[in-house]
Amino acid sequence: MTSPTAAVIRTESRLFARERLSLFWIVLFPSLLLGVLGLIPSFREESADFGGRSLIDLYVPVTVLLSMIMASIMTMPATLTGYRENGILRRLGTTPAKPFAILLGQVLVHAAAVAASSVIVIVLGRVAFGTPLPESVVGYAVAYVLALIVSLGIGAAITAVSPNAKAGQVVGMVVFFPCMFTAGVYFPVEVFGGTVRDVISLTPYGAASNALNDATAGSFPELVDLAVMGGWAVVLYVIAVRIFRWE
Repeated sequence: MTSPTAAVIRTESRLFARERLSLFWIVLFPSLLLGVLGLIPSFREESADFGGRSLIDLYVPVTVLLSMIMASIMTMPATLTGYRENGILRRLGTTPAKPFAILLGQVLVHAAAVAASSVIVIVLGRVAFGTPLPESVVGYAVAYVLALIVSLGIGAAITAVSPNAKAGQVVGMVVFFPCMFTAGVYFPVEVFGGTVRDVISLTPYGAASNALNDATAGSFPELVDLAVMGGWAVVLYVIAVRIFRWE
């Protein structure tokens, strides 16, 4: 017999599979961006300023983080605030399946979409442009999981502080562009130095970018970058838990 929670998760998976626009932005857009950038000759040239790597090498972890940003900031909060605004969470609370099941289902389907996007990006970069695979597999896995956790924490916090879907869109857009900047979408984090780099490294995606780049280069991520992601994750989930309302 299928449990109510499993039934909700299965339903959420089916509904998410029909959201072609969300799937495009999460799964396909990062790889398309990487492909376009890889066609620029200067992006494929190795540079001593980047430790013998090319810009396209640096953009592989950036596009991995981009898929997380799209999932956690642009799509998941909009879905959950829409559910709340339309009374779906309230009605679900009167059934054997509790509203928490929807949260779990949303987290799982978005995490799966991000994982699929990450695999496509890494394989595309390697096959099309010869970008290096992560040399520290364990370090990359640790950094990746922490980055995904803190990303979903951002989405949960946005959902918690947004009373309706329109407010969620506004808050999401306010958070979206700084996250894109600190993740290195506009300029890879390695381009910056000094105080600017230090400040960026204190943000969730700045620390994630540092950690993924370290693991790709073969070293285990700096503990300070892992601590920054972990600290942000704790703060974000505490905010989400304390503020979130089902109605």
